Amino acid sequence: MATTLATAAEDATAVAHAARIEQVSKSFPVPGAPGGRQLVLDGITLDVAPGEFVTLLGASGCGKSTLLNLVAGLDRPSAGSITTDGRPALMFQEHALFPWLTAGRNIELALKLRGVAKAERRTEAERLLELVRLRDAHGKRVHELSGGMRQRVALARALAQDSRLLLMDEPFAALDAITRDVLHEELSRIWAETGVSVLFVTHNVREAVRLAQRVVLLSSRPGRIAREWTVSIPQPRRIEDGAVAELSVEITEELRGEIRRHGQH
Repeated sequence: MATTLATAAEDATAVAHAARIEQVSKSFPVPGAPGGRQLVLDGITLDVAPGEFVTLLGASGCGKSTLLNLVAGLDRPSAGSITTDGRPALMFQEHALFPWLTAGRNIELALKLRGVAKAERRTEAERLLELVRLRDAHGKRVHELSGGMRQRVALARALAQDSRLLLMDEPFAALDAITRDVLHEELSRIWAETGVSVLFVTHNVREAVRLAQRVVLLSSRPGRIAREWTVSIPQPRRIEDGAVAELSVEITEELRGEIRRHGQH
């Protein structure tokens, strides 16, 4: 009976949180120092609610991507625990599409790995391309697509995994400002339409405020949660909106303080 009750409690926790990160720390071996380890993350506790959009912000090297990899299950924490509502989908800064496949086939491969029947894959891939506003791109190869289009296909492929949690590691950092702004709008629309939870890593303060319901600032290494902000600015938002700019200034000052306290730059 005790085992049954524990299982039920765990299931309830999974439903109540898209991701639950509890006292997570991560250290790595120090090259050339036998037995030495460098602490990268220290005691991170963070919940992502179902349907919530959370951005992780911090200076370079503070452990944002390391934390995302831990949530994705690509690595294990040195201490603490992470639970997610199903298997997360992960989207990187680089699109990571297979260049020998068309846009549609890249998505269909993800559907195949998910177990979708072959007869249904083409229709579902076309639906996802429609969702990211690439209706006519199914037969195009990667080299025929612009950088922004490639990231749209990568987003469609991530959504093809039918995960309730989307992990995004600076997916728009390599794009020009106009393309990035357009994709901000598209991501906000898709998030609202799908209800997926998003944990989004960025070093761009305005991007964080533009997109998120909650901004979480990590301190410089070792990464700890320094502060959080709830973003109550109504969507749709734009980078140049006064309220976005005002909150961005406040967060930037806090980020600068963290960098000064840790002697970086």
